[in-house]
Amino acid sequence: MISEVTSVSLLVFLVLTVVLIGGAALLTGRALARAWRPIWQVVLSCLGLGLVDRFFVYALFEGSLVSVSGYMFDTLVVMGIGILSYRIVHVSVVVRQYPWLFDRSSLFSYRSRH
Repeated sequence: MISEVTSVSLLVFLVLTVVLIGGAALLTGRALARAWRPIWQVVLSCLGLGLVDRFFVYALFEGSLVSVSGYMFDTLVVMGIGILSYRIVHVSVVVRQYPWLFDRSSLFSYRSRH
């Protein structure tokens, strides 16, 4: 299934897209959350990381460069990793910065103390 969409094997998808490019998205989301940047910057950055992923698939593994479905699938995976990372770090930063205003209610959310 994945090889039909991304034009590479499952192993290449897991190592390249999830581990390498996903790791870059994780660090991007973390850095943008710590700098109090808006979440749309994570989305924009992940669109670029999706292009990098597609180029690496083409250059290193003879995959299709212009596969729209492959780009969309890879970018959605990378974007999911980046947004999750952003949200987890953002909640941590808000709760740590303003402990008198907010309590952590879950890994992804916080609530007002009042």
